Amino acid sequence: MPTTDTASGLAPGSGSGSGFASASVPRHLARGAVGFGALIASFALIPFLGPVTLLLAPVGLIALRGCPMCWAIGLAETVSRGRLRRECGPDSCELKRA
Repeated sequence: MPTTDTASGLAPGSGSGSGFASASVPRHLARGAVGFGALIASFALIPFLGPVTLLLAPVGLIALRGCPMCWAIGLAETVSRGRLRRECGPDSCELKRA
């Protein structure tokens, strides 16, 4: 029978859960601003500074941890952290409010 930690809703020893969430919402939004800003700038500045600006694209992808969708998933997880708790019974698991 699976058990969960009642404080975090995570299985014992599972760590923080997902690798997408950040420690706080402002930190996650700052990562998004840097990531999306670098991606947009890398293409928008090509006519002015040339292909050298494409070096900003990897910076943006690193800030977004790989992809914009991963950042969006992480935002949802960061916002919901502490508000939802997973409870597992003998047959299934459910998400409930903390």
